[in-house]
Amino acid sequence: MATRSSPPTGSGVGEEIFLDHNSTTPPLPSVVEAMVVASAELWGNPSSVHAAGRRARNALESTRERLATLLGFHPRDVLFTSGGTESNNLALQGREALILSRLDHPSVVKVAERDAARGRQVIWLPVEADGTVRPAAVAEALGRVADAASTRVVVTAANHETGVCQPLEAIAEVVRSAGARLHVDAVQWLGKAPVAALGGADSLSVTAHKLRGPKGIGALLFRGRAPEHVLVGGAQERGLRPGTQDAVAAVGFGVALEHAERGPERYARLAELRDDLERRLADVASVNGAARRLPHVSNLSFPSFPGPELVAALDLQGVRVSSGSACSAGTSEPSPVIEAMLGRARAEHAVRFSMGERTTEEQIQRAIAAVFRVLDTQP
Repeated sequence: MATRSSPPTGSGVGEEIFLDHNSTTPPLPSVVEAMVVASAELWGNPSSVHAAGRRARNALESTRERLATLLGFHPRDVLFTSGGTESNNLALQGREALILSRLDHPSVVKVAERDAARGRQVIWLPVEADGTVRPAAVAEALGRVADAASTRVVVTAANHETGVCQPLEAIAEVVRSAGARLHVDAVQWLGKAPVAALGGADSLSVTAHKLRGPKGIGALLFRGRAPEHVLVGGAQERGLRPGTQDAVAAVGFGVALEHAERGPERYARLAELRDDLERRLADVASVNGAARRLPHVSNLSFPSFPGPELVAALDLQGVRVSSGSACSAGTSEPSPVIEAMLGRARAEHAVRFSMGERTTEEQIQRAIAAVFRVLDTQP
């Protein structure tokens, strides 16, 4: 076990320390400024053929093209949505067999559970203790379906709770060899890890507010067969997602995407801060997720303190962390991700610390001090 250093000194609660960037990120000032200008100038309906509509349409299409170029898709196959949850739901519509794991986001898992109850074939992949799924397990599951060509494999590129990165290239090769299709939830990946690793996906889900962009806009990108639409009533987004698009949000998304292109370089420095956090807390907590992770995420289980209670106590100290996915907030159940990896006891005591581009060493030291104060642990 690592040797624990003395907790940092100091006991006052100062400025807020936001260590919950996997739930959302603060919008860039340039995003806010661009959206303020767009609100005044691009209020036209993008579907209108007059000049006001064309201005809004041009802004919308500019962001669509930026997304397509960045992620290697054709612009016509970029479908704007309200965010990652809607994108995942759209991607999984249909009757084809599904292969996925309990590591996936609730917007994937809940669709699979619902559809399995309705008779859809759903195969759950085994989860390794390090937080990964093995390509061999994907191959074995594909061997159990009646028609691989009518099967969709779902993988979360980087886990929303642990930051663990899946072996995307190897899984994509297995899926491609079997003739199946691969959907990748890239919501946490984009802007923090190289996009080249996403190249084997047949469809991708992304969202703006994880990139320091606005909430309420995301995208589903797909190749070949279009997803089945849920709504009807308009021709917008190729009729797959009818309704008036928000050009103002698209402008903010575009600015955030431009910033995100250099994101992996900015996030790389956070690995040192994350490692220091885990080293200093090694005697009071265990790391959940032993595989390669995004550099800014640490999921820790504290045996002496239930996760939700520690989150609340740290909040009183001015430190904002979480005990699971924001989309599962308000439930009394422990993290299904950590439970699948390491069991219920670890899940009940799990807390996620997720840093952002602006997180500093001084903030991490203050967060560590707050943890020790809450735990009432002496050096």
